[in-house]
Amino acid sequence: MAKAAEVTMRWLRELQFEGSGAGRPPILVDGDSAAATSPVELLLLAAATCTASDVVIILQKQRVKLETLEVSLQGTRRETPPRRYTAIAFHVAVRGEGADDAKVRHAVDLSLEKYCSVVASLAPDIAITYDVAIA
Repeated sequence: MAKAAEVTMRWLRELQFEGSGAGRPPILVDGDSAAATSPVELLLLAAATCTASDVVIILQKQRVKLETLEVSLQGTRRETPPRRYTAIAFHVAVRGEGADDAKVRHAVDLSLEKYCSVVASLAPDIAITYDVAIA
């Protein structure tokens, strides 16, 4: 049987909500982006974290001694409702002993094309691109 994910969201005030996975600390989400990260920003954050987790695991298997990893995303949204993402660009910055462009690109490719369940859950017509910087 497939593993199901479950979260609970509770309205606090205005467009502010508190949500969490079962038994985990809550996070604040703000539909207006005034007091906290917005839902659409959280989607980018989820994709960044999912890919970063894969990259860490893959680089460790390649015996890279990771010192820093930063993944930033820029999402382009439609102007009209639904204002969904039409393109997402990843920027992956890595520093560590043994890290090189080929290893990092291989790790990102594997994540985006095979392992990251968040990216795999996005609409297939969203253009996904990335670039890499080695420090």
